[in-house]
Amino acid sequence: MNKILLTGSTGFIGSELLKKLSKDNKIYITLRKKNKTYLKSKNINHIYFKDYDELNYTLKKISVNTVIHCATHYVKHHKESDIKKLSDSNILFGNIILENLDKLKVKKFINFTTVWENYNGIKDNHFNLYSVYKKNFNNLIRFYKKKFLKIKFFNLVLSDTFGENDKRKKLINLLKKNYKENKCTTIISKKLSLNLLNVLDIYDAVNLILKKNIKPNTYILKNSKNYSIIDIIKRINIYSHKKIKIKWQSTKTFKEKIYRHKLIKNWTPKNSNIEDIVDLIKK
Repeated sequence: MNKILLTGSTGFIGSELLKKLSKDNKIYITLRKKNKTYLKSKNINHIYFKDYDELNYTLKKISVNTVIHCATHYVKHHKESDIKKLSDSNILFGNIILENLDKLKVKKFINFTTVWENYNGIKDNHFNLYSVYKKNFNNLIRFYKKKFLKIKFFNLVLSDTFGENDKRKKLINLLKKNYKENKCTTIISKKLSLNLLNVLDIYDAVNLILKKNIKPNTYILKNSKNYSIIDIIKRINIYSHKKIKIKWQSTKTFKEKIYRHKLIKNWTPKNSNIEDIVDLIKK
């Protein structure tokens, strides 16, 4: 049984990892507020903290062999009022975790970041301020890699993700909601293509790193192919008694290139086929 410190356990990816990993691992999760309705299990230990001083103190009292760092604050287009939360969540909080890795007796540190660090496949072409913070957190990781030579650091780069319990304001979730309510969805173009990865495949990648001797590195987690949004719509309309309503805004081509990182050995997405996307929307 692994002992894992998981940050960001209330988010979409973190909550899915918590549900899966807590079945046969001892998990410590960081929480800012006590929540009586939060997921409980004999394998889940809650670390509550009101400020970073308290977090620093509490981390020194536990030991884990792995940290999975999912915590983040995402804003696509920031306002001035977003800057403090972006900085706290994407830099300061993670920095405190990194500073305590040696005291925690960590052997593996797994971090999630975004393809938007290298937007449209161009190195250091930051899409937004959020991606700048993620890039700079990776600079912090590089510093601690030199400080803690015995710890294996893994950086997992994500593009678009989806899954059954996803509540985020993403296109697939909007299509699902509008399909259920028989409403029309406005989509930017008929020629929009997306690289969509099921959160179940993200769990499989993390599980491989936990159980196998994977070389520490930066790895891309992405689908093996892009899917055009019009193909997804056609699949729904062909195999469903109810048609999905779409208003197309243009026929301009939208297909983001993804920077070429390495793939994890023996990992392939098994739950991210077009049928999985269609089934999720129709559910």
